[in-house]
Amino acid sequence: MIKKELFGILPDGREVYAYTLSNGSIVSARIINYGGSVVNLWVKDKNGKVADVICGYDNLADYYSGYLNNGGFQGAIIGRVSNRISKARFTIDGVEYKLFESERGNCNHGGDVGFNKRFWEAVEYDSETEPALVLSYLSPDMEENFPGNLKVEATYSLTKDGGLSINFKAVTDKKTIVNLTNHNYYNLSGYECGTIADHIVWIDADTINELDNDFIPTGKFAPVEGTLFDFRTPKEIGKAFNDPSLAFQEGGYDNCFIINDSDEKTIKKAASVFDPKSGRRMDMYTNQPCVLLYTSNWLSEKETPFKGGVKQRKHCALCLETQKMPDSINHPGFTNTVLNPGEVYDYTSIFKFSND
Repeated sequence: MIKKELFGILPDGREVYAYTLSNGSIVSARIINYGGSVVNLWVKDKNGKVADVICGYDNLADYYSGYLNNGGFQGAIIGRVSNRISKARFTIDGVEYKLFESERGNCNHGGDVGFNKRFWEAVEYDSETEPALVLSYLSPDMEENFPGNLKVEATYSLTKDGGLSINFKAVTDKKTIVNLTNHNYYNLSGYECGTIADHIVWIDADTINELDNDFIPTGKFAPVEGTLFDFRTPKEIGKAFNDPSLAFQEGGYDNCFIINDSDEKTIKKAASVFDPKSGRRMDMYTNQPCVLLYTSNWLSEKETPFKGGVKQRKHCALCLETQKMPDSINHPGFTNTVLNPGEVYDYTSIFKFSND
């Protein structure tokens, strides 16, 4: 079932609503049509106790001002292109497109006003078993200097077996680039419970994109064997937080893992997170070729507090951002982020919860 309620009013007078999806499983979700942000994700633990396992804010003003001033992209849809585009420029068919320089001379997470700052139209598909919310947005030609009128649909739905499914579809009338993701920050103990250092993580990836000091891929693929990035055997994520090799990443992970044997058609299990304290487990399934693991390295107590006045803290949550490789358009041999007229961008990620 779906419950709709007013969440707030934007400065231009548009009303933003919150939609709570529930189906009697161990998980329920609350989503707003500003930025397509997931505000709450309630999950039962091994004792039946419910906790909200994602970070976020209590009101629209904090989402609106937070996105403009203190980053984080809490729970939002990221687009047109997630992650970084080097030197904030790319070329299609001999035409160069210059983007907004949002970070160190590069373009990150869609530019100045990305999809996380947009108002989305909402349509409810109520159901006792698999309720769904379809959010749609038309990104006009040359918005943020990306070519083509891009029609985007983001469908959030609950599965019968305790999963949050996120599907992205997009079509264009002009050759363009697209790489969408969701930016939920997960702490399976509960968003207010401090660090995720003891969360146990598994990622089915033999390689990552090697990065330079500005977090731009060098073009090389680095094997994880024998490194801090080897999550093929589950391990506590926090064991590497103080390692000197991660110092330029503020002592945490911000890395794109290349999922083994991905064919971009089959939805397969690619990662999992387990919280030994609560017994909550999150298994991530996707047909995306990569997942970016980010451990909230830049969150700070100086920023807007989360729900209930909880302070933002470094390493308080982790993100699993399913996507294609960062800066793909500028690297031959990387994943394809070009979308042509007549093609359909169509990717699904499912975050399935259980309580051991």
